[in-house]
Amino acid sequence: MALVLVLMACAPKAPEQQDLSGFTAEQIFQKGESELAGKGGAKAALPYFQDVERLYPYSEFAKRGLIMQAYTLHQSRKYEEARAAAQRYVDFYPAGEDIAYAHYLLALSYYDQIDEVGRDQGLTFQALQALRVVIEQYPDSEYAKSAMMKFDLAFDHLAAKEMEIGRYYLRGGHYAAALNRFRTVVQDYQTTTHTAEALERIVECYLGLGLPAEAQTAGAILGYNYQSSPFYQDAFNLLKKQGLSPEAKGTGWLSTIYRQMIKGEWL
Repeated sequence: MALVLVLMACAPKAPEQQDLSGFTAEQIFQKGESELAGKGGAKAALPYFQDVERLYPYSEFAKRGLIMQAYTLHQSRKYEEARAAAQRYVDFYPAGEDIAYAHYLLALSYYDQIDEVGRDQGLTFQALQALRVVIEQYPDSEYAKSAMMKFDLAFDHLAAKEMEIGRYYLRGGHYAAALNRFRTVVQDYQTTTHTAEALERIVECYLGLGLPAEAQTAGAILGYNYQSSPFYQDAFNLLKKQGLSPEAKGTGWLSTIYRQMIKGEWL
């Protein structure tokens, strides 16, 4: 017991939080900026931005402090807290000068949590929705270009997920299940980098299912749009082994895509 008391007495005391009640809102905010720019970084700056909002809730610096809270929390990878702070800014100051940035931080809080392709893609969908707000509602803001780039990358991420699952089914010989995944890529994510491979995999699936006409149509679309792609050569070789060639046949969903994309027949 005596030893415990001695150790407690020798232990360093936690630093007490500075009393900021005598400082103005501007001075507290400037302290936060100073910490952010110095060695303390985002972690040391955050309490000041929180205090300026707490002590001067109706001041202009409280508004600025709130958006800086969202920023510093995001820099500290506290994404849920950053999202909450950004959302409060959106709710309290819908006409604020930093409203576009608040929405951008909201989107980033989802986007920067997107994990590798094998994980659940719920965050990717939420990132896409939040990025769309920035792109559509604030097209002239300095964040719109970055939001568009991240939107394309997140969209590509979803297509990659479909491709991964489709390949898994294809390796197991589950052609119908694999086909559904590759069809999703062709129909819903055709602007991504995965469309050429998806069409080649569709050729494999239809040949495995014994449906040569559909395989030929997929090959025709692939050849028209991606003739220089190695995936077209793979598809061409697969068809050739079966005595087939890439050409539009039948009346299925691929024939509809062929007529619309290549022949321009939309009606």
